[in-house]
Amino acid sequence: MTSPFLALPGAVDSGGEDAGVAAHYGNPLREQRLLRDGAIVDLSNRGVISVSGPDRLGWLDSVTSQALKGLVAGSSTETLLLDPSGHVEHAIRVFDDGVTAWLLVDASETVALVTWLDRMRFTLRVEVVDRTAEFATIGWMPPQEPALSGAGGVGAGIDSASIIEAFAAAPAGINLTWSDPWNAVAAGGHQYAAVEQHPGEDFPWRETLVERADLPALVQRASEQHIEVAGVLAAEALRIAAWRPRLSSEADEKLIPHEVDWIRSAVHLNKGCYRGQETVAKVHNLGHPPRRLVMLHLDGSDAVLPAAGDAVVILDDPENTVGIITSSALHFELGPIALALVKRSTPVDTLLAVASESILVPASQEVIVPPEAGAAVGRIPRLPRLGAQRR
Repeated sequence: MTSPFLALPGAVDSGGEDAGVAAHYGNPLREQRLLRDGAIVDLSNRGVISVSGPDRLGWLDSVTSQALKGLVAGSSTETLLLDPSGHVEHAIRVFDDGVTAWLLVDASETVALVTWLDRMRFTLRVEVVDRTAEFATIGWMPPQEPALSGAGGVGAGIDSASIIEAFAAAPAGINLTWSDPWNAVAAGGHQYAAVEQHPGEDFPWRETLVERADLPALVQRASEQHIEVAGVLAAEALRIAAWRPRLSSEADEKLIPHEVDWIRSAVHLNKGCYRGQETVAKVHNLGHPPRRLVMLHLDGSDAVLPAAGDAVVILDDPENTVGIITSSALHFELGPIALALVKRSTPVDTLLAVASESILVPASQEVIVPPEAGAAVGRIPRLPRLGAQRR
């Protein structure tokens, strides 16, 4: 499916997991600012799965990591499908409209997840359907500043949130807009990042489902400058700065939730049994995750932005590889940044570097998951700050 957004001036198609939607429209740094102020991002290549039937929430609760039985109509959450050893297989954004649970996933996950879920229905009253051909995903953030008076564009009298909600699909009478729970510690979750204010608190991400037949009309509103658009490079830069993991970027076949602080938003530590729960409980209560997520502030002197897969080494001992870049971006305020998975034993105060394009790029690490993460027996659970959850 070719997105109509690619017909907008300056649109450059993405590659890899995001192929089929615009990477940018000519100025990725400007688009990051626009996105923070209410621009939209075309994510129409991503997967949309519906799970309907009276047993849907109890069934999804029993096979994934989040507590879903009591999810009320109009609520958003996130859950993980783990393998029997606790490795992350799927990361699922969940929204329930009272009739159907809507599962939003990266494009590469869709077919495999539908196949697995359909195979696990047994005699339960649920129906699993791939709805990607019917519904497209649009990403956006509520404007951080009120719109100003004037004509044309975001921040000039245009209420972008109202435009998006006007296009939102609502088959059961509730707009299908998923609100990212990353901006607070979810009930039953736990945050390993030992920071006073988590950057995720300033990441009020939304994903709205729009009927594909309505996409051309939304593109027309953009071409008339009633709403601004940004590419996925802008969305990725803001995601990385918020320390927010993404399956297609941060996950490999060995990833467990603890390594990227995913217990913060996608795991309920006190719910019933599910596949992979034993590993989740053992590592959290008794052990330590073998790797830990860090954010790297990269030296931009050589104008080289390391890419996913580049090796992370000790700066003073470049033969000592301690990790790997999972995603990187040029941020409009922070400069070149990256997320990386490093060995738990990597000292938090050591200077690192990234081997990229035959160049050693120096990097300072910002600890997300500390080496002591896990072994939580006897600890007081970390609770979300009052007022941190943004609606």
